[in-house]
Amino acid sequence: MTVLPVSAQVDASLTPSLDSLFGRFFKENEPGGAVLIARNDQIIYEKALGIADLNTKESITPKTLFNIGSISKTFVAYGILKLAAEKKLSLADDLFRYFPDFTNAEISKQVKLYHLLTHTSGLPDSRKIDEEREFYLTAKDEENFAPLKQTEHLEFVPGTSYKYSNPAFNGLALVIEKITSGKWQNYVVKNIFAPAGMKTSTITDGPHPENGVSHGYILNEKNEFEELDYGEEPTFAAAGNGGVWSSVEELWLYEKAIQKNLFLSSEWIKKSRTVYSFPKWKDAMPSRLGLSWFLTKDNGLDMIGHTGSQGGFISDYVWLPGEKVFYVLLCNVPKPIKEIRAQLFEVLERQKFLRSK
Repeated sequence: MTVLPVSAQVDASLTPSLDSLFGRFFKENEPGGAVLIARNDQIIYEKALGIADLNTKESITPKTLFNIGSISKTFVAYGILKLAAEKKLSLADDLFRYFPDFTNAEISKQVKLYHLLTHTSGLPDSRKIDEEREFYLTAKDEENFAPLKQTEHLEFVPGTSYKYSNPAFNGLALVIEKITSGKWQNYVVKNIFAPAGMKTSTITDGPHPENGVSHGYILNEKNEFEELDYGEEPTFAAAGNGGVWSSVEELWLYEKAIQKNLFLSSEWIKKSRTVYSFPKWKDAMPSRLGLSWFLTKDNGLDMIGHTGSQGGFISDYVWLPGEKVFYVLLCNVPKPIKEIRAQLFEVLERQKFLRSK
């Protein structure tokens, strides 16, 4: 177990309450997780519990790198937004401009980059993952986006409804490569990781990093932990939708870099965290997406965030702008992250770190 000192400004009673909460969900001798909570630019709680690698018995620390799953999409989105800010592309560009090999060119001309960023493209996920499991164990961004280029019929008119899409972000990663003439991973490392000070975070490029990261696990039918990451989980090598590896400490650096406009102007950061407007919206659920953050309410509080789940990894990333509270939980074994978040908010409310409902 690793517990860092709490800021002197924090009520000491917060620590045992949070220790008790996370202790109910994590055990020291099993795969586990790391958590960081900050308020008013100060870390108020940081803890790691469990095992990063069952083979080596290496313990998780706040510096342990986890695969953050779909939180990775926000990095790809900022890569696209940075290129837009530099006038190297427009969010209104259609897919035909970057993928003229679509079977149906008319479809590729209807779908814009902002549709991919907001999961409103209408492109079906036509990957045959179950039937071609072996192929998708090593398939990268190109192979995961390729089936979408065979689309003959959209599921809905772009910009009128919502359907979450992983391969859409494989496509966005490829757009970055077409514009920069290099790997999108290198572009994100140089233009987002570096300004944020994320010195150890990395991105999948084929196999996941061979060392220096945690491994993902699930409990099998025999109630034994079984590894589930690269080589066991199909689409794990498709990095655009979930290839970033980071720690709770470096994701806090990421959030501070966003708030301080270290890699994009305030105008573009605000655009990324404002609900994108669709005049012809028809979905029963109101639009709740920025580019590509989810903008919701939790217990009556405005919340900006994203969750991630891939293989044995699961994660929760939350910014409460009205409370100036940041929370991130990274796990290398499935945990009920929404239940944990709800209980955390109850503790923070009791301790007067959040407003009462």
